[in-house]
Amino acid sequence: MSEFVITKRQGAALHLRLNRSNKKNALTQDMYKALLDGINEAEADESIHAVVFSAEGDTFCAGNDLGDFLRHGELTPQAPVFKLLKRLPELTVPLVASVQGAAIGIGTTLLLHCDLIYAADDAVFALPFVDLALVPEAGSSLLLPQIAGYPRAAELLLLGEPFDAHKAKEMGLINAVVGVAELAETTAEVVAKLAAKPPQALRRSKQLLKTPTESTSVRIERELEVFMKALGSEEAQRVIAAKAAGKKK
Repeated sequence: MSEFVITKRQGAALHLRLNRSNKKNALTQDMYKALLDGINEAEADESIHAVVFSAEGDTFCAGNDLGDFLRHGELTPQAPVFKLLKRLPELTVPLVASVQGAAIGIGTTLLLHCDLIYAADDAVFALPFVDLALVPEAGSSLLLPQIAGYPRAAELLLLGEPFDAHKAKEMGLINAVVGVAELAETTAEVVAKLAAKPPQALRRSKQLLKTPTESTSVRIERELEVFMKALGSEEAQRVIAAKAAGKKK
């Protein structure tokens, strides 16, 4: 486990906290491996209701540590960064992000895979791939147009100019903007709400939300299939019985 990623279980949440503030939490291959190990642990454990991404210091993530990438030589599909990026869309465990300061490159594209994102009012986002003679990654060329619409996605990816948290919320990239001092408390409140939900229903609902676009009739059939399985589960029977008993009182 990388010393630059703090992995900590708190109740029903697994916290993955970037801990390389002296380098503005720029990600190395070892850090990607630690993040991958963390999300795999959470995905395999249904008692975990959420994974929380956060960071030490005044910067969420300055992107990739390009020097570290160069030291590792030619990247292959088996590199930790690619394994992590390919794993993110497969997850059923909800992902929560708590963002302060700069979120550059992967610091922003990682958020496109999260379900609930809260940013401090000092947060600044940027996608400067073209400026580095690179191209978008982490599925951002697909996800960003879906979330923000093509014109804004083109603006963000082709021009690469920074934008603040309020613009990010306006475009639908994040859920809320809060004061820096309130960020940790806001995130904790949301995680507590997720922790109180039936875990299987939570994961199945996320899975439906993340299923690729299909016709409404096909989606209704898919939802019905999942719904009937959920209805017959011990989890649903227990929750429904408890609610029914509560109404009788």
